[in-house]
Amino acid sequence: MDSLTQIVLGAACGEAVLGKKIGNRALLFGALGGTIPDLDVLIGGLLYNNEIDAMLFHRGFMHSIFFAFLASLLFGWLVHKLYNSGKRIDTTTQKDWISLFFWSLFTHPILDCFTPYGTQLFAPISDYRVAFNNIAVVDPVYTVPFLLCMIILMFFKRQNNTRKLWLKLGVGISSVYMIFTLINKLYVDSVFKSSLADKGISYNRFSAQPSILNNILWYGIAETEENYHVAFYSLLDISNQFSEWQVLPKTRDLTSENFEDIKDLAWFSNDYYNVTKLEDGDFLYKDLRYPLVKTKKGYKAVFNLKLYKTNNRLDMKPFAPEMDDFKFTMNALWIRMKGI
Repeated sequence: MDSLTQIVLGAACGEAVLGKKIGNRALLFGALGGTIPDLDVLIGGLLYNNEIDAMLFHRGFMHSIFFAFLASLLFGWLVHKLYNSGKRIDTTTQKDWISLFFWSLFTHPILDCFTPYGTQLFAPISDYRVAFNNIAVVDPVYTVPFLLCMIILMFFKRQNNTRKLWLKLGVGISSVYMIFTLINKLYVDSVFKSSLADKGISYNRFSAQPSILNNILWYGIAETEENYHVAFYSLLDISNQFSEWQVLPKTRDLTSENFEDIKDLAWFSNDYYNVTKLEDGDFLYKDLRYPLVKTKKGYKAVFNLKLYKTNNRLDMKPFAPEMDDFKFTMNALWIRMKGI
């Protein structure tokens, strides 16, 4: 999920492990641990000259269970060595710090698994991307109550049991909401299947996921031999059917036979993608896992990569959503979320 959410979850882990011993500093170190896996964005940029390689590095090894075990030992040992001095000597143990970093590092990729982006939880043994598709990458209903609880507990002394109460509230509220999104996912999948049957669409596979910032408006995409069929459904819709159907012809102006990079990008997108040649000779890669957004020119893909040829490979420019008016798109999202 987004960086703020991971910071909050990491802080909660720090509080749970070392809050009674070191107070608010436990929140700080937990937040640090919760941030570390996402540093693969920076590390990928340093390791690779190719932007595609750097993007694929994100949510890879540094988001794996193996990394959580390895890094918690390293950071736990290092921080204990630095912290255990002067007046703080013997106030904490190395085991405390290893535990703090393990839980803050381990819960980060676990939380990411619930989003559509996918996480290589079992790297380097497997590159399988775990993605349950039940919550958006950014969802304020999950994050804001959790954040408020963490802020409130900071105002109580470390030995005050009220801190534990607010910790439990923060973890409890966010967990209950996560369960709610999982139930939503099962329900929406059934609605999408029913809608596809009613439309007479014979599909090979499908995927459904929430639109950005909420768990009310959902997006479904079904793949056939020649097309993608996409539609929307709000939990507040009068009819229990997906609507606003769009048919997107499969476009493969580049294939893995041309460039191996297309095979890697297809893996990244779980094979829900189109590649279109542009007038300037470059190519537009559209990751169709993510919901289309409504613009003044109709529905457009939100996750686009502009590809260009270089040194017998493909490279990419930063992704740019096809939104000509952000305010219009957000307003359209809000209106559609309220149901039709």
